[in-house]
Amino acid sequence: MRITLVSLHPAPSPQAIPLANAFLKCFAAETGTEIDLEDFFVGDDALACAHNLVERQPAAIGFSLYVWNRAACLAIAAEVRRCMPRVLLFAGGPEVTADPHGVLDGSSLDLAIVGEGEKPFATLCTRLAGNAPLEGIPGILLPGTATPFTPAAPLADLDAIPSPYLEGLLDYGRYPGILWQLSRGCGFTCDFCFDSRGQHGVRRFSLERIESELRHFAKGRVSQVFVLDSTFNQDLKRAKAILRLIKRIAPGIHFHFEVRSEFIDRELANLFSQITCSLQIGLQSADSHVLRGVGRSFRPDDFAARISLLNESGATFGFDLIYGLPGDTLAGFRRSLDFALALYPNHLDIFPLAVLPGTPLADRSAAIGLNHLPQPPYTLLSSPTISAGDMIVAQRLATACDIFYTRGKAVAWFNEVVKALKTSPSGFLNLFSQWLPTVQDAQIGESDLDDQAVWQLQRDFLGSAFGKPGLKRLLPVVLDLVDYHYHYAAALLTPPEQPPGRNKDKGRLLHLPLRLAGSVRLAEFHYEILEILDAGVPDIRRLADTLAPVGSFAAIYPGRDGVCTESLAEPYFRLLERLNGTDPAGRIAADLELEADEATHFLLFALTEVIVLRG
Repeated sequence: MRITLVSLHPAPSPQAIPLANAFLKCFAAETGTEIDLEDFFVGDDALACAHNLVERQPAAIGFSLYVWNRAACLAIAAEVRRCMPRVLLFAGGPEVTADPHGVLDGSSLDLAIVGEGEKPFATLCTRLAGNAPLEGIPGILLPGTATPFTPAAPLADLDAIPSPYLEGLLDYGRYPGILWQLSRGCGFTCDFCFDSRGQHGVRRFSLERIESELRHFAKGRVSQVFVLDSTFNQDLKRAKAILRLIKRIAPGIHFHFEVRSEFIDRELANLFSQITCSLQIGLQSADSHVLRGVGRSFRPDDFAARISLLNESGATFGFDLIYGLPGDTLAGFRRSLDFALALYPNHLDIFPLAVLPGTPLADRSAAIGLNHLPQPPYTLLSSPTISAGDMIVAQRLATACDIFYTRGKAVAWFNEVVKALKTSPSGFLNLFSQWLPTVQDAQIGESDLDDQAVWQLQRDFLGSAFGKPGLKRLLPVVLDLVDYHYHYAAALLTPPEQPPGRNKDKGRLLHLPLRLAGSVRLAEFHYEILEILDAGVPDIRRLADTLAPVGSFAAIYPGRDGVCTESLAEPYFRLLERLNGTDPAGRIAADLELEADEATHFLLFALTEVIVLRG
């Protein structure tokens, strides 16, 4: 008997290898069922997807449903039903668990797996293989039957699920990253979240299994891992042990963690800084009263103090913010934005409130006046404290922050620019949100812009913002900061090219066609850029008052120990600019009136640093 399990990914490509259906396949292996895993994308033609599934002639097809793929999965299921009237169609996943009757009603599905899926799915496989009735399986909801629904008991020992990684079930090469589940459940009960519904508390995979999977990732040259653990650092001792394992076993892999601020101490911050990782911290709001209304506690001073530990260690982190929480206002959201940006996060992810089915917030939404979409994505439209118009303004602020701050990699200089303009972070972003439609299509979002386009928008807007009398003198310092960090980020994200072998014949170096390495950025500045960098926190007014606008030229490139910045004399800078991989370096140097000896000496340095390569 064959069963096909379908994963429907966000378009245009999945960021991480699918995991939920792989767990089902591993756990049900002993039933002897032939289980296929099939991947599609939201936006794929439903009929084409259905034909692909029908060609396999499975006895049953299951879909993994989330908020963002519910409609697309049900559309494919409907097409399959037209082609294969007798095939068994079912679904599971968070969206099914949150709204099982809503998913089944009016759909082509025959049943729903509610809650943790491994045990119900394995029992379903056994019953189908034996042509046994499907009624009464714990965790499986059948529409239109008199049999009462019985939830399935969660697995007490998660290690009972064979590892799909160690079993060789997943092909790392097809995806830019993988999902790695360390635990299930949540120790918190936020009213807007579904993670802790059904069973409070956390179950965790063993450290022995985690170590084995880490070794497997390192051996398989995985590039990045998205850690599935609602609060990675709630068990502080365990979190530190895992970070030490990562440092020892998989130091070359980039990890993404979700953490809570209240469990951050100095040692943990330092451990995060010793591996390649980024942290996501659910701030949601900086208003303790608003957060208390949705089951969260918040102490601003404690939050800021613990985030300062991350800043001191050099760890990379970002925050989540939600606008539209019950009791929040547009002014309150702007205050939260100001609080968040003042703490120098690497990025902000800002979302409208989603009133998810099955959550306490959804249960009381009508009583407290939350007007929201009844179907995915369940977005709040308005509430008694935030109007529909306010939600639009908040969305524009979120887009402005996405473009200018997060995509613009502005963390190092943003707050100093805001200070120089004598405004607030949210006030600055509001000005940017009003300016943006005057220079581009209002429908264009940050995902439609490449990094260079974002950089140009930053420069153009800052030119406008600092165009007033009394501010113009500050603009050259501001643009130097913006330009430097743009080039720095580009160099950081570009893998360095392989260094050449040693050049034994120095005398022939000028006869060789050389080229600039692809990872090197060349930039001109109004001031000596090294003086700006040496100043530390870039106090823009002080820099404009104390530094001489002498100009400088720099090569910014990835070195052995991080990104390097080399301030160059202009003739050397122009030489690097003109190296094209075709003309001999000596001819270009002569055109620039560089002496042969000094050109040779500089090019030897540039070759050693992999600033230039042989053409």
